[in-house]
Amino acid sequence: MTDSVWDQAEFRAGVQRALDAFLEEQAARLAPLGDDVGRLLAEARAAVSGGKRFRAAFCYWGFRAVTGTSYDAAAEDALVRACASLELLHASALVHDDYMDASDTRRGRPATHRGFEAEHRRDGWRGDAEQYGAAAAILLGDLLLSWADELLRRCGLPLDRVVAALDVFDRCRSEVIGGQFLDVSVQARGAADVDAAMTVLRYKSAKYSIERPLHIGATLAGGSPEQLLELSAFGLPLGEAFQLRDDLLGVYGDPETTGKPAGGDLVEGKRTVLVALALDGAPAADAARLDEALGSPLTAEQVTGLRRIIDDSGAHAQVEQVIGELAGKATDALARADLDARARGVLLELATAATVRVV
Repeated sequence: MTDSVWDQAEFRAGVQRALDAFLEEQAARLAPLGDDVGRLLAEARAAVSGGKRFRAAFCYWGFRAVTGTSYDAAAEDALVRACASLELLHASALVHDDYMDASDTRRGRPATHRGFEAEHRRDGWRGDAEQYGAAAAILLGDLLLSWADELLRRCGLPLDRVVAALDVFDRCRSEVIGGQFLDVSVQARGAADVDAAMTVLRYKSAKYSIERPLHIGATLAGGSPEQLLELSAFGLPLGEAFQLRDDLLGVYGDPETTGKPAGGDLVEGKRTVLVALALDGAPAADAARLDEALGSPLTAEQVTGLRRIIDDSGAHAQVEQVIGELAGKATDALARADLDARARGVLLELATAATVRVV
């Protein structure tokens, strides 16, 4: 990748190469355990293949926002490995999240727990197939989480910078796990106001998707507390806008593009900001219909009807407005930040990609 051009495809390819090399190393270490662990590793490879690589990209440009664009190839390779560690964290979260949400698919293929469940049934093994799939997903998610720490720790950048970044990484993991439990609890209670839904959004996704990756990259570069604050002023509202867009896609996204069923968030019963606003704004009968339908199997016709309720409540338009406001707040903060000019330009491109997307 040259300093003059932000080649996103090449960056994603570099991250994938780093992940592939790391998993090959793990496969060699675990080879004595035999074919069963080989199956787990095959699923790990699938879990870290593809995707937008937003977290890795924000980590990379958080680093370059502090250092500028001049450093050697060895440092570049080490930095890409550090960025790739965030994709292992993300894969861990998705594997666990799919099981907790009882999701059937991920990126157009069976979710991890469903894939292992199907293998158990196909081979006629003893015991409960669903329990086997659940166990496999929990173990794979745990393994990916452990590997995320290992890859960052051994990325090759100066040890003092890596130790400082690991402290940010620790906070990131605590925040996302705490946010996930808050989300699970909100769904279990069957009620969430807008404030509670925003808290879930902030800690389960917004901080770990954009703000903390920026912080990790900047910390690896030796960034000052003031620079981390500037990156927060950009990254946190952008992360919130990013997740609000994801919430819209979870209801309105095209299954052919998202790899998830139509209205997947409604089927899974997710009480997002979008849903909370719709329940507040819809007439009582419509709100009751939406509330009752959440978390139940839905036909395409029923999904269409629920989308209409959300539209008529004004929630869809309101979320679009908030996305625009948050994105504007983020870009204004970025324009004021005392950061590398080239990095500011690329971060602006990433902000657009994160908030104006169809998948």
